[in-house]
Amino acid sequence: MTRTIAVPDLSLVALVGVTGSGKSTFAREHFAGTQVLSSDAFRALVADDENDQSATHDAFDALHYVAGKRLRAGRLTVVDATHVQRDDRAKLVALAREHDVLPVAIVFDMPLAVLRERNKGHRDLADHVIRRQHDALRRSVRHLAKEGFRKVHVLSPDDSVSIEYEKAYNDKRELTGPFDIIGDVHGCHAELVTLLTRLGYVVSADGAFHPEGRTAVFVGDLVDRGPDTPGVLRLVMGMVAAGTALCVSGNHESKLVRALDGRDVRVSHGLAESLAQLSAEPEEFRKRAREFMYGLVSHYRLDDGRLVVAHAGLKEEYQGRSSGRVRSFCLYGETTGETDEYGLPVRYPWANDYRGAATVVYGHTPVPKAEWVNNTICLDTGCVFGGALTALRWPSKELVSVSAERVHYEPAKPLNAPTRAPDLLRIDDVLGTRHVDARLMGRLKVREENAAGALEVMSRFAIAPQWLPYLPPTMAPCATSTVDGVLEHPLEAFDAYRADGVPEVVCEEKHMGSRAVVVLCRDASVGERRFGAPDGAAGAVYTRTGRSFFPDPTAFLDGLRGAATAADLWTTLDSDWVILDAELLPWSAKAGQLLRRQYAPVGAAATAALPAVVTALEQAAARGADVAGLLARQQARLSNARNYVEAYGRYCWPVDGLDGVSLAPFTVLAAEGHVHATKPRAWHIDVLDDLVAADPGLLRPTRRLFVDLADEASITAGVDWWTSLTGAGGEGMVVKPADPSAAGKLVQPGVKCRGREYLRIIYGPDYTEPEHLRRLRQRSLGRKRSLALREYALGIESLTRLVEEEPLWRVHEPVFAVLALESEPVDPRL
Repeated sequence: MTRTIAVPDLSLVALVGVTGSGKSTFAREHFAGTQVLSSDAFRALVADDENDQSATHDAFDALHYVAGKRLRAGRLTVVDATHVQRDDRAKLVALAREHDVLPVAIVFDMPLAVLRERNKGHRDLADHVIRRQHDALRRSVRHLAKEGFRKVHVLSPDDSVSIEYEKAYNDKRELTGPFDIIGDVHGCHAELVTLLTRLGYVVSADGAFHPEGRTAVFVGDLVDRGPDTPGVLRLVMGMVAAGTALCVSGNHESKLVRALDGRDVRVSHGLAESLAQLSAEPEEFRKRAREFMYGLVSHYRLDDGRLVVAHAGLKEEYQGRSSGRVRSFCLYGETTGETDEYGLPVRYPWANDYRGAATVVYGHTPVPKAEWVNNTICLDTGCVFGGALTALRWPSKELVSVSAERVHYEPAKPLNAPTRAPDLLRIDDVLGTRHVDARLMGRLKVREENAAGALEVMSRFAIAPQWLPYLPPTMAPCATSTVDGVLEHPLEAFDAYRADGVPEVVCEEKHMGSRAVVVLCRDASVGERRFGAPDGAAGAVYTRTGRSFFPDPTAFLDGLRGAATAADLWTTLDSDWVILDAELLPWSAKAGQLLRRQYAPVGAAATAALPAVVTALEQAAARGADVAGLLARQQARLSNARNYVEAYGRYCWPVDGLDGVSLAPFTVLAAEGHVHATKPRAWHIDVLDDLVAADPGLLRPTRRLFVDLADEASITAGVDWWTSLTGAGGEGMVVKPADPSAAGKLVQPGVKCRGREYLRIIYGPDYTEPEHLRRLRQRSLGRKRSLALREYALGIESLTRLVEEEPLWRVHEPVFAVLALESEPVDPRL
């Protein structure tokens, strides 16, 4: 008959037995090769000989190290060694406790005669060694549970065995809900009935069910302080028994069980009320209530691991684990060792540092209002203290509350007592090599050296992080043109998009300004509520590296807000905030120092020196000197220099405060509930044209032209439009897919096609000379295109996380990655 032995699916299994007892054969038959760590194999790894006993110490050091790595990753680990000595087993028990998994012992209890027979010719072990190991094992077997092994299976020679893997009690990942997670009840039976009824449950004295099959999940602390602990227990016990509810243990249930067992506990914090109320109940009910509370688990993992419910919360590394340390955290959280002014322990703000993927819902510490902190939320809103009883509907994340009928118990600490501000950002969120998951491109890598450069920029120069939910991507130019005299031409952009399956593009005028991102709120209260603005501000205007455009943007934002209100933008977007991608003009408003220190000196020197050179050469030619070739070159250089000065001069005009400053918005990036950046361009045009029309003094329109890539006449019109723009001194245009989703795949969000004279600023006055153009046509665009796509995907990711109201550190993860990628080695002229 086959004997089934149960092994927890996350555990550290120690095979215990004398050499030759069959441990290795058993391991090969019942466990995957990757799960088994053999002391013989590790001796071979460190000494090239599995029988070299002198290598045993180093072999076990390596084995325990690898076992720790597996356990940290949540993988079943089997250690194949003799383990007949208590000290050897103690190291495994300690390792299991360190990683909060269950230690399991499988003991191979073989008769001495069998062991002697099996060891013949095996390692030539002396008989006294086998006998000593056998005696040590026999002395140990009865004490293994006391040593800390949670399960002990003793096998005899005739046993036929099959392994059955046990799920942890806390593993309910197969339950997908929907759930209604309910905060600390503390004996408030009337409020619980009201809340369940509001949630749609049909409630009776000893249970409740939801007609749509929803499941209630209680975060613990059903008992103490309130007026009807027995009523709450009867209702919740009935729901759990009927399968319409789950419940985790709270610290008050744990203490009440100890009191009911007659153990010495301090009767405080409402325990006296529970004991008095239960004393009036029948003995049979008290017994059932005690068994129910005793059997409550510390936490649950639900909905494929996306949801964790624990009374006091749970750090990521403890989720799904089983140990006294994990249970203690679930019941009490962590304290700093300090006490506050109310004499209560100061609890460590674990949620501020939480970075896990699973949402953690908890209670324990009363808060005035349930609020999200780093993908966690506390639902204890102090019902028993006169606050409210709160539920979270999952997966919709809707909060439902009912007010307390009265103050049932006076709190030691006021519900509205000041709390420490959460520290939402940590330096280790951005240091080192990072991998950021972007929905449009998967996992993207940020190198350590690039992250260090981004940290310097963001920490020294960037605006307050609350106002930095997005950074715009770099933009790739079109492929290098072969048209005579130019580096870039619209036909290259049109051909590239047509090859990508894009049927229609829109050509948008490229403004002579600086890229700007504008975060605009309807008023300061929106800034505080939605962005956590600490300074009463209602928006921000910043550069593509996160620096503020203005020392004080208030006047500019007020003007833009007036235009948004006049255009009824808030109604159009159904939002009281918006993020815009735009161009701020003139370029000199931001780049004044660059103009004065780089461009102007070159232009001034060239236009001052070259006329004298040309005059001298002309005089030499008049005297008959053979300088015609040199004179032609210097005349060309003078013409190029004058064109260079004229080119950058178009980007400069005087401004006085906001006089002379204008904004050209071209994309609505996001608003409440929606990422708009990926919508068709026609939608953006309709929205933004209304906005620009509301204040044509502050806002500048963006001219555009739609081009059908299957229509040669339309393509010709696009080329002619670019030619007229650049011929009149314009910078050029940006070619974008008219509908970003039309290609059915991720394509470049925009390709810039710049004019011949604008590129003179980028490549220098003489770049149009044939020898220079030939060299410049060798430019490589692959890295720039890759960078543009990655930064675009990261930008959409940060906006998506913002709209989904993820914590600030999650929004900033892709924002920081965009800034870090900007330090990749790419030709800046591209």
